[in-house]
Amino acid sequence: MRSQAFRYVLCFSLLEILLLVLLVWNMHAGSVEFAPGEVVGTLLSGPESGIIWGIRLPRVLAAAILGGALSVSGFLLQTFFSNPIAGPFVLGISSGAKLTVSLVMIVLLSRGVVISSMALIIAAFAGSMASMGFILLLSRRVKQMSMLVVSGVMIGYICSAITDFVVTFADDSNIVNLHNWSLGSFSGTSWDSVRLMAWVVGLSLLFTFLLSKPIGAYQMGEVYAQNMGVNIKRFRVELILLSSVLSACVTAFAGPISFVGIAAPHLIKSLFRTAKPIVIIPACFLGGAAFCLFCDLIARTAFAPRDMSISSVTAVFGAPIVICLMASPRAGRGEGAL
Repeated sequence: MRSQAFRYVLCFSLLEILLLVLLVWNMHAGSVEFAPGEVVGTLLSGPESGIIWGIRLPRVLAAAILGGALSVSGFLLQTFFSNPIAGPFVLGISSGAKLTVSLVMIVLLSRGVVISSMALIIAAFAGSMASMGFILLLSRRVKQMSMLVVSGVMIGYICSAITDFVVTFADDSNIVNLHNWSLGSFSGTSWDSVRLMAWVVGLSLLFTFLLSKPIGAYQMGEVYAQNMGVNIKRFRVELILLSSVLSACVTAFAGPISFVGIAAPHLIKSLFRTAKPIVIIPACFLGGAAFCLFCDLIARTAFAPRDMSISSVTAVFGAPIVICLMASPRAGRGEGAL
């Protein structure tokens, strides 16, 4: 027990140090470079620097918050489906959110209506829930989890096809806005958006953490969870709602981002060698935040001053992890899970 507790403390410390280094590095690197001392000095002195306080810091915070949210959402879906490669992007949940957000953007922008961040979150949540609803309906007929994941991929393709069909009838200006958003990016994030996403993600994480004990019981099987007094029907609804809100928030603010919801929880469980929710939930948030900060750093600096799509970078690093996960039967389960 002491060695396990020491491992938890060590791993959390490493994640926090990594996150801090990436935060400073992201604010240092760019077309205009600042020395690490200048970054820290500017942050301590106040919002005098327009570049750091007005552009880089909101983007960095958005990458950390949304990356952590996507990682926790992936962990919840992996728990719900008992499948290590379940995630918002793979199951078509992100594609469903993309479809509804695209429809809202095209309809409202064509009429000159300004779209609020909350409206995008609500639209993305509706799309997420619709995709999840189709998957749950299929789960009653499809018993094999591998086939259910394939069904989720097909739902994602259908949503993407409908989105492409709708785009063909949109105005050129709307297509540009939609195209830029659909590539996935943390650029252009404002402080108002950071505040709103912090509230939404923070409350969702709080409720998720309060479900740590039921999630731990559910990992042992439905029968065990019922014997421990868990209301399975209500618990499933809560799990679906929380995972959908987290993934919808990411899609609304940054567009669809791939592989983070699968790769980050897998790396965290392998690092901590456990799947205990009370440990993995905060660790997944820190790991997802660090993963997205690292990918966003590459997206900003690899071909500066041009920004790459964040999904392209996360795919480069996340896809090999998923391949290793599928190749190794024990990967993603967490050594000594409970």
